[in-house]
Amino acid sequence: MNSLKIKNYKLKIIFPCIGIILLALFLRTYNLFSIPVFADEAIYIRWAQVMRAVSSLRFLPLSDGKQPFFMWLEIPFLKVIQDPIVAGRSVSILAGLGTLVAVFLLANQLSKDKKAALFASLLYAVSPFSVFFDRMALADSLLTMFGVWSLFLGVLTAQTLRLDTAMLTGFTLGFAWLTKSPAMFFFLLLPSTIFLVDTKKRHWFAKLIGLWLVSWAIGFGMYNILRLGPEFHMIAIRNKDYVFPLTEILKNPSDSLIPHLGYIRSWFINLFPLTTLLLAVWGMWATFKKNKKASLILLVWSIVPLLIVSSIARVFTARYILFTLPPLFIFGGFGLKELTKFKWFPLVLATSLIVPLWIDKLLLTTPEKAPLPKNERSGYLEEWTAGQGIREIAQYVKSEKQKNPSQNILVGTEGFFGTLPDGLQIYLSDTPGIVVKGFGALIFKVDSSLTNAKGAGDRVFLVVNSTRLKITQLEEEGLSVVSQYPKAIRNNGTRESLILLELTK
Repeated sequence: MNSLKIKNYKLKIIFPCIGIILLALFLRTYNLFSIPVFADEAIYIRWAQVMRAVSSLRFLPLSDGKQPFFMWLEIPFLKVIQDPIVAGRSVSILAGLGTLVAVFLLANQLSKDKKAALFASLLYAVSPFSVFFDRMALADSLLTMFGVWSLFLGVLTAQTLRLDTAMLTGFTLGFAWLTKSPAMFFFLLLPSTIFLVDTKKRHWFAKLIGLWLVSWAIGFGMYNILRLGPEFHMIAIRNKDYVFPLTEILKNPSDSLIPHLGYIRSWFINLFPLTTLLLAVWGMWATFKKNKKASLILLVWSIVPLLIVSSIARVFTARYILFTLPPLFIFGGFGLKELTKFKWFPLVLATSLIVPLWIDKLLLTTPEKAPLPKNERSGYLEEWTAGQGIREIAQYVKSEKQKNPSQNILVGTEGFFGTLPDGLQIYLSDTPGIVVKGFGALIFKVDSSLTNAKGAGDRVFLVVNSTRLKITQLEEEGLSVVSQYPKAIRNNGTRESLILLELTK
């Protein structure tokens, strides 16, 4: 009898869990370069390389007001994975799998229904929203993972009133805040778990307050490690560049909220996608009737930060709301579970998987055909922030260096920070005899340092986006085009290209 129960448990839980994890891993690793390196990715990976090489610069990201934990995690991957983009994106891939596990555990803890938890984790695994950002070397997937684990451990703490889970909650809060500033929401929303406390327990309120203080103290203490960095103050300064001041928000609260809600609608329809959103709405309604407390907690951890971020953000992109989405996937899982009682459930399940998997296929093979919202398509595929051709140019320069090892190579690029020159530096900085140097945002003429290097016998290249190359007569400047790498076509029919030029005289 026991062996039969174990066999049934494996068939119903363990094997589906393994299948979902393998599916999620495949979607996050297949054709990893389908999306070219993005500007912020190049910056983060380059910071990680510098911090790896110079231990005294382990707080380097603070110079731009960024918490360094994501870059710290990149360092060991850079040691074992040759391609720096693969190394950087591996952190997000693993973070995505960590989120997947936490979604399952949290859904199961709130519903005591493993089938609903499996559905929730499945929806997360195939969602284009999570697949897209779990494949990028950006801090948002890591922040999302720590957010879900903070909620799960916070729920356990409220239900059990145990010190060990409170301490673990503190660690996840601390790691989240070391990753990105929106982790402050996790600190502020932790008291919502009071809904799940067993009020029949003796002194429950005092114990819970004490456990929250332990969690907050650990998390705040971990964050204050950053004060060891000389530019800790830059976090507060740079945060102001991303949010409106309170006086301006109170004066016109809808000026930011209304247009940003329009963006969110587009992101949910195209990336969540719509089928999962409908399941989440149904799950909210069905769960609220059965388990109001669990529903309230999930709603608070999703809707509250979503509305606040929409109201205060100066810069608003899809990845900034990624950390608010896991509760919605859990609602979607609850919604699917409620529909299992109907005979047309197989059709609903098939539709809820086919739609996101079709979008995933496009993202993994031909992303320019995927239904990406306008801003996301522009930033990741069309404009100067998109790094089509970066790897190819780096490989070409390295091969040219190997042909003549004694000759130095200087590669000039547009810009000082971002896709160029950082995108090339992450590939070429470890090759002796190759120097990558950034210049202005627009290239009107060949810089004298390039011509001087050419005169000294070095081989000189220039890498620039076509719209930023303002030199009309290339031959007169001694430039010849080596190769061009076109980006996705814009809505107006125009197309940016990354151009590799060589200075021949």
